[in-house]
Amino acid sequence: MISRFVVVPAAPTKTGSMRNGTRFFCETAPIGFNIYDNEEKLRLKTTYQTRVEAEGECQRLNLELLQRGGTEQEHSATHRRSL
Repeated sequence: MISRFVVVPAAPTKTGSMRNGTRFFCETAPIGFNIYDNEEKLRLKTTYQTRVEAEGECQRLNLELLQRGGTEQEHSATHRRSL
């Protein structure tokens, strides 16, 4: 069974661009890690600097879901409201 929440590399955010001759180069902020919700098919907004931090939160979310025993839709709605 696939876990509901998994750790994924964060998408870099564009912070600006610079020109070198005829080429433009995008400057990006350092990336970290996000948690991806496999059921809702979206990334949670929080970005973690290290994979260890993200994995800890991911495990907590998956464990909370198992302990509650509620439907995954109920948990998802509650989690989105808390963000």
